This record gives sequence, structure tokens and C-alpha cells, in this order.
Amino acid sequence: MTYQETINYLFTSAPLFQNVGGDAYKEGLYNTYQLDEHFGHPHQRYKTIHVAGTNGKGSCSHTLASILQASGLKVGLFTSPHLVDFRERIRVNGQMVSEEYVIDFVEQHRSFFEPLHPSFFELTTAMAFKYFAEQDVDVAVIEVGLGGRLDCTNIISPEVCVITNISFDHVAFLGNTLAKIAGEKAGIIKRNTPVVIGETVKETRPVFEAKATEVNAPIYFAEKEKEILKHRFNAKGGITYQTAKYGKVIGELGGYCQQKNASTILCAISRLKERRFRISDENIREGFSHVCEMTGLMGRWQTLNAAPKVVCDTGHNVGGFRWITKQLNKVHAPMRIVFGMVNDKDISGVLSMMPKHATYYFCQASVKRALPHEDIKQKAKAYGLEGNSYPTVAQAYKAALADAQAEDFIYVGGSSFVVADLLSGKK
Repeated sequence: MTYQETINYLFTSAPLFQNVGGDAYKEGLYNTYQLDEHFGHPHQRYKTIHVAGTNGKGSCSHTLASILQASGLKVGLFTSPHLVDFRERIRVNGQMVSEEYVIDFVEQHRSFFEPLHPSFFELTTAMAFKYFAEQDVDVAVIEVGLGGRLDCTNIISPEVCVITNISFDHVAFLGNTLAKIAGEKAGIIKRNTPVVIGETVKETRPVFEAKATEVNAPIYFAEKEKEILKHRFNAKGGITYQTAKYGKVIGELGGYCQQKNASTILCAISRLKERRFRISDENIREGFSHVCEMTGLMGRWQTLNAAPKVVCDTGHNVGGFRWITKQLNKVHAPMRIVFGMVNDKDISGVLSMMPKHATYYFCQASVKRALPHEDIKQKAKAYGLEGNSYPTVAQAYKAALADAQAEDFIYVGGSSFVVADLLSGKK
């Protein structure tokens, strides 16, 4: 098979959550343990860091990987979803797994995994764990796919566990209260293993504390450590942090949410240093300031054009849009918003926060879960949001560019898949 044929096979033979949603979700770890046994428990051959949470997992995972790379380690990074190429999910020192490896993995092992009927994510996780072992990485940063307790990444025994925050997302699988969702995420907390909690609310903190006590895990709350003394947004579009231990740290990522992520990351780095990771202050500064270059991170308040200014962001739920809308409301230029969502998110909650003074270009991403563009337009009217609708992201973006003056601001988002279509140039 060619690479594209292999990817098509993976997408069609194993259910892909980003396309079909709940039908791709497999509760339980039976398949994961079977695959892990078949491949000889590869995740036991290197150290790991486990990252869960509702929002911020990707930014935290990539920045931790960037800092560890800067410290001279060979670092695996497993994240999801991908935006342009499947291979973005599996990287070593920022380099994507090769097309040949993906082809060989499927061709050599399909006779074993086909009778199991694993999900796409179960197969991808097994591929990543095996690849990292064969690449002889020193450490791998592993991002949870969905939840934590029953996620197929949860067979690892990490050096540190990180839970960024909790808000409402995937409630059909994780629960319809913050405490229930926190209970699922807390499932990654391991016995005698330090856990860093990025943010808490009154419903979630007791859940994390109870789980940590149950398994004798030292628990650290990033908000309590107050590592970041102050921050400001700089002229390059990033954030300059003044920190308690590490002096001035310049973060490349400029989204408003990143100040919380930075606090979580620095708290996790302190735990890693306690576990004898050799990470200097300069490694931390380099990792923060070059995260996109070092890891290939895309889609986090990413500037794509200067005049008009075009920014895209993968934020896709109410928790994420609390930060995004704050940032949009600080924009003083005429604003055009290219916007689409998928069908398992709280669209009403997001629409209620969106700026009313913007001109909207409602669109439909190229995944089955995408909400019809006309439906989004109709729902948006109830919140005073006006604009036209377009059947694809490309058509909506093209219309926004055609209407814009050089001084305008264009935002593209609402879903990771809207950003994916934009960055991949899908028509």
C-alpha cells in the first residue's frame, strides 16, 4: 500500500472519533492490553509524562517536550488530533514518524489487529509506543485522548502526571458534572507518582485530592505555587513572564489561556527536576520561546497573515472560548470571524459569548460530525450574530479575505477541524 492508501485504510477500518464521534469510542482497555502484549510492552522501555485535562493538553504537552529537547534528551511526543497530516500525532524531537513506518506497521501487523477490531486511537497509541521504543527515546510526553481512567494511554507508569483543568466536554462519555469529569481525568493519577493540577474549581479539587490520597500520590496545585509573578503580551505576539525561580521567560504562544498553561508547565518542570531530570533555566527559556519550531505545534492563536491580520485557534468548547472571546474583545480593528463547530459541543454556550460586533462567515468542516453551516447561521441569529454561511471552510475564508481591508482582523476557529481544513488547504 502507498502511504495515502494506508491512511485511508486506518480511517475506514478503525472508527475515527474525529469523523464519527461516539461510535468510535470503545470503553475499557481490553484491546489496549492485547496490543501492548503483542508488541512486547514497548512503553516500559522509556520514561513517560502523562498529560490530561479538558483544555490546554496540547500546548502543555508540546511545551514540556520542547523544554526536554532543549535539555538534550531524545523526546517522543504523542498528541491528537492531527491538523494536516496523521503523522503529526507521533513525533521524536519534533520530527514526524516516517510514511514508511506507518505503512510497515499496518502491513506487518494487520493480521493480528484486524480480528480485535480496535478503534483508530487504540491502533495509533500502539503504533506510537512501539515507535518510541524503536527510536530509543529517553522520555515520551503522552497526551490523553479522551478522559483518562479508561483511555488507552493509561497503561503507562509516568514520572509525573499532569491534569491541566476541567470544564464541560465529551459529557456523553465523561459525565455531566464537573466532579464526574474530574473523576475520569483523575484516573491517570498513579500510586506514589507526583501529580500536577493546573486549575481547580470547588467541585473538582476534592476529587483530585481524594484520588491522590487513595494512591499515595504527592499532589501539587500550580495555582498555589504562584510561580508566575506577572506577565505581559509582547510586540512579537507572545507572552513575557516574570517567574519566581527562572527569571524572565518569553513564551512563543500568545493566546490568553497560555498564562494558565505556563503556570502548569513550570510546576511540572519542578517535579521533573525533583526526579533528577537535568533541566536548566536556559533550557526552560529555550523551550518556551521556540516551542513551535522544536515540536511542530500549530493552531494555537497562530498568526497566518499580517494585513489583514489572520489568526486561527483550535479552541472548541466553552472552556476554551472563555479565553478566546476575551482576546477577541480586545481587538480594536473591524473583525471578521470564520466559524464552524461539530455536533457534540455546546454550540449555544459558545455562541452566547461570541462578539456581536463582528461579521460572521459560518462554515462546515470536512468531517461527518460537522454541524451544517446553515444550522449554525440560524442558531447564531438568536445571539445577535449576523453573517452568511458557506459549505466549506475554504469558501468562507476566501469570502472573508475578499471583504477585508488591510487593517481588518480575521479569526478562524470554533473547531480543530475548521483549523485543520484551513491549514491543509482543503477546498
